[in-house]
Amino acid sequence: MNIAIIFASGSGVRMGAGIPKQFLEVNGKPILIHTILQFQFHKKIDKIYVAVQDTYIPYVELLVQEYHLTKVAAVLAGGETAQDTIYNAMKRAEQENDPDSIVLLHDGVRPFISYNVISDNIKSVKAHGNGITCTPCYETILLSKDGEKVDSVPYRKETFAAQAPQSFYLKDIINVHDQIRASETRYENMVDACTMCTKLGIPVHMVEGNRGNIKVTTPEDFYIFRALLTYRENEQAFGLGLTGQPQIRQTLDQL
Repeated sequence: MNIAIIFASGSGVRMGAGIPKQFLEVNGKPILIHTILQFQFHKKIDKIYVAVQDTYIPYVELLVQEYHLTKVAAVLAGGETAQDTIYNAMKRAEQENDPDSIVLLHDGVRPFISYNVISDNIKSVKAHGNGITCTPCYETILLSKDGEKVDSVPYRKETFAAQAPQSFYLKDIINVHDQIRASETRYENMVDACTMCTKLGIPVHMVEGNRGNIKVTTPEDFYIFRALLTYRENEQAFGLGLTGQPQIRQTLDQL
């Protein structure tokens, strides 16, 4: 069983919109729906769990019906933090699925994840026990403790940006969360599953991501995503790029 857990319970403060960013519409669909569709149309994904703010559960359930998202097993209430939200969704998945299922943890506002990256995450878990989507950094990364003085500059060729999905066997990542939750600091500074695994000394394996897999957080990101959609539509129209691959073409035709 391959399960996608899509967490989208943020308030979208940095976007400055009147509603959470995951519900802003692009080309007639909420960003969250663009994200879910990538997993809905992936032949290796069996189930999807979506976690949102409790007040938005009825709305998302209506969207699930409207867009015929047949793989969505449940729409759940988010927790106090993003990691609490993910934990709640994983515990629900644990009740209903084999603990040896593969789970892909994905941001609801990363709507441009590619079909191949989802496939590669599943392959990585089978081969290595986990998979962390990432891309090489093309800008110089600076480390600074106070935000004013540069403390060190790592070699750029050794720096990567972690993205999503981040993928594991369900029982393994729940165990990681249980250990972190039992610690004195709990989720403090634990921004993602990769950070938690590294904190516990668990080796993590990298999966190469696609460059368009942005997290829509700011107004600039919103317009970048809209431009990426236009680019993909142009690829379809002229038969270029990824649309030349049969499975990708089939997926894009359904969007």
